[in-house]
Amino acid sequence: MSDQNDEMDMAAAMEADDDMAAAMAAGDDDDDMAAAMDGAGGEDDMAAAMGGGDEDAGASIAEASSGHATRVLNQDEIDSLLGFDMDGDSSGENSGIKAIINSALVNYERLPMLEVVFDRLVRMMTTSLRNFTSDNVEVSLDNITSIRFGDYLNSIPLPAILSVFRAEEWDNYGLIMVESSLIYSIVDVLLGGRRGTAAMRIEGRPYTTIERNLVERMVSVVLSDMSAAFEPLSPVNFVHERIETNPRFATIARPANAAILIKLRIDMEDRGGRIELLLPYATLEPVRELLLQMFMGEKFGRDSIWENHLATELWSTEVDIQAVLDEKEMSLSEVLAMDVGDTIMFNASPDSPTVLRCGGISMVSGKMGRSGQNIAVKVDKSLRPMG
Repeated sequence: MSDQNDEMDMAAAMEADDDMAAAMAAGDDDDDMAAAMDGAGGEDDMAAAMGGGDEDAGASIAEASSGHATRVLNQDEIDSLLGFDMDGDSSGENSGIKAIINSALVNYERLPMLEVVFDRLVRMMTTSLRNFTSDNVEVSLDNITSIRFGDYLNSIPLPAILSVFRAEEWDNYGLIMVESSLIYSIVDVLLGGRRGTAAMRIEGRPYTTIERNLVERMVSVVLSDMSAAFEPLSPVNFVHERIETNPRFATIARPANAAILIKLRIDMEDRGGRIELLLPYATLEPVRELLLQMFMGEKFGRDSIWENHLATELWSTEVDIQAVLDEKEMSLSEVLAMDVGDTIMFNASPDSPTVLRCGGISMVSGKMGRSGQNIAVKVDKSLRPMG
């Protein structure tokens, strides 16, 4: 009996499979397909068939997600991306995002003549500081860069002395920074320090009145040379106004304003230091057009070829000369009442001097006479102002 029952169950299962295949092949509706699936054991059998693959599917999903995981940057890579130098090397170029942000400022505007002016300043300062210190002084120009004023104030190495000066003709201000090593070197040289020994740096105290006065004298020498360096281009007088030791009190422009930074190196044998000149672009605005021109030739600020050509053309220019014997003032009514045949009386005689004018300006005077068939004037006196 059991074998017969087994054969009947198998036949029923095969019949159900045939019905399901027939329903799928005929494209019957969902009810017929659901009925066929019920006859084949229903959803429980299908879930049981798929149950063995759940672990494999989960493992595949985890493996796919791990393949796209983002790698975490370490601190050195973050600093390199942002352009920060953790080693303290400030002499290198900016990089990363910091370089991108500052690129527009670094290339703000190139002023070719400014390089010529400060090359001239270096030569003049070398001579002036030698006379000032009675020592062998070498001045060199490190670089000329653009910087935001606020960034410069934050980068000043303290302690230092800041000199605020004013350009009188340009009606604006500039800044001179003298670092501590140069301050102590100048004091040592001017007060008779021994040669061959480095200047001592005393920490933890403010600068004394003697040190400030000596640095102020040196700054006055630098400003005088800078006025002479700019003179062929545009006469300007740089006047020292005050000494500051705190950068917050030396604010001469808004923090976001652009400025030109000139770094000079002053060496006195085994001593020396750095001096920095800061000129905001607003200060240089009155002479911006002059600083934008290109420098060619050996003569600074002038073109001798053009001067000679202009002088030649001026000497050959033709002008009108008027010979005036006398002048008389009359009212408008008298002029309108004049008729043909009226006579105007002048206060001049044949011997009165005749004035020769050019462009309304009296030049010379002389006696009127005759030369052949022409009326002539013999010049005997100059009327041009002396000097």
